[in-house]
Amino acid sequence: MRKTSTRLFAATAAGVLSVGLLAGCSGAEESAPEASPAASAEVEADGADETTTDETTEFSYEGQDGETALDLLLVQDPQAEVSGEGEMAFVTGIQGRSAEDGQEFWALYVDGEMAQVGAGALETEDGQQIEWKLEEIE
Repeated sequence: MRKTSTRLFAATAAGVLSVGLLAGCSGAEESAPEASPAASAEVEADGADETTTDETTEFSYEGQDGETALDLLLVQDPQAEVSGEGEMAFVTGIQGRSAEDGQEFWALYVDGEMAQVGAGALETEDGQQIEWKLEEIE
């Protein structure tokens, strides 16, 4: 009888803890401020928690006259990982998702076309759609 009571208590405690965690998570997501209404991030759904940043595979924002794609990225995601500086900068991580060395890279697109220059050299314009996509090295 004691085993049954212990199992029942453990199951009840686990259930209460799960409900509490779910309630706490849903409230935190609703009240968390976004960096900007112009920025968005897509998450690859593979059954994992869709709020984890290490699953981000796309990130986008609008261009602004005279601002580089790199400067705007760092405003939208101050934690973005960058190696090098200025025109020689290379983005290696966005929204907590680092590209796997030798297997992936963050590709820069402007209005759906892959950029011909790096993020530090690309001066954007108002209304342009700037996108970053995590792609495999072929």
